Amino acid sequence: MSDIDDLFETLTNLQTQKRLPPVHLWQPERVGEIDIRIDREGHWYHEGTRIKRQPLVDLFATILRKDGDTFYLVTPVEQMAIVVEEAPFLAIDLDIRGAGESKELLFTTNVGDFVVAGEEHPVYMVNERPFIEIRNGLVARIQRSVFYRLVEEGVEEEGALLVYSQGARFDLGSIS
Repeated sequence: MSDIDDLFETLTNLQTQKRLPPVHLWQPERVGEIDIRIDREGHWYHEGTRIKRQPLVDLFATILRKDGDTFYLVTPVEQMAIVVEEAPFLAIDLDIRGAGESKELLFTTNVGDFVVAGEEHPVYMVNERPFIEIRNGLVARIQRSVFYRLVEEGVEEEGALLVYSQGARFDLGSIS
């Protein structure tokens, strides 16, 4: 196997082994709000102070759930609403293997998730800003430097810039 194949294998195995709590099953009776905010750059704040301990942020990210337009930190006993300014996660890295329509685009998030873009993890644009679905309606905004790399992988088709991953086609917008 090549180095890139080894990398894809390692990272996708890590994601598969990552045991996320079943927050989608939890319906706690205690519901409220907590002064936690995720800013546009993916930084987490509690009562206005940035949470600097990455393991704590990573832990909170595993119990994050979106219901409608509201984001919650959920445990079996309580569900606390938080503020998310744009997206709860950032896609901070991109690894690529293959070519053409069978290419695979592996994104890494700021909270240690690894997802290959495809039918289950679509890449899409909102107001000229790129996003990828991570899990259960939770998305990552694709960081600018990563988006530039993504654009380099794009192909022009009928005036649109498209990228492919796992056979899925994603429109990055019109080419002017």
